[in-house]
Amino acid sequence: MNFDASQLGAAVVIIFLLLIIGFAFYERARGGGRNLRDIPAFSRLIRAIGLAVEDGTRLHISLGRGELHTSRSAASFAGLSILERVARTASISDYPPVVTSGDGALSILARDTLSGAYREMEADEQFDPTQARLSGVTPFSYAAGAIPIIEDEKVSASILAGHYGPEIALITEASDRTGGFTLAGTDHIPAQAILFAAAEEPLIGEELYAGGAYLRAGFVHIASLRAQDVFRWLIILAILGGGILNFIEAWLQ
Repeated sequence: MNFDASQLGAAVVIIFLLLIIGFAFYERARGGGRNLRDIPAFSRLIRAIGLAVEDGTRLHISLGRGELHTSRSAASFAGLSILERVARTASISDYPPVVTSGDGALSILARDTLSGAYREMEADEQFDPTQARLSGVTPFSYAAGAIPIIEDEKVSASILAGHYGPEIALITEASDRTGGFTLAGTDHIPAQAILFAAAEEPLIGEELYAGGAYLRAGFVHIASLRAQDVFRWLIILAILGGGILNFIEAWLQ
């Protein structure tokens, strides 16, 4: 039976989801997460959140401009999981976190995520819908809308997690000018190169998608890391197996 690309993609997604569900039950049965390798960026982020709450300064979470109906949405959802954890911790601050995004649907989800975090912390009355802002719908208008927030609203730390292009250099530069902490990750390779040079704590590759696990968002996020590890080894074995088969075929000829 022949499989086209769409069928193969659907099979991979289904297998990945089943692995996540299985590992989630396993982690829950263990009663705790596995030991994760150290990523200094997340350790510094936790410290920056605590300092912001103590100092009465604001956290800025930028979710990028990934459209939810495209492949760019994966990075946006990773940013939303980070937002949910940050909002829970920083909701007691005198200056609650502010969220910017470059897509209308993503902005609505950000507002809903903030509302849910405040509701779970039993602080509904402190939620302000203007904390989630659509700062621009084009790359550079989005950056232009985020920069004044960083410079004028007592922002001490910026968390950039989502899909960006070269405009991310403008946002990281604004954070650097104010002396704020910057953690940033994206799924766009050219933007990753910019972040490696410009951000104080860049997230490289799949580190962006590990944010929920490192911020203790739940067993499912740790299960996702386990599923990623399984697929990583399967890909390595497939590459090695294909190379060995090609070598054997060439040798037999």
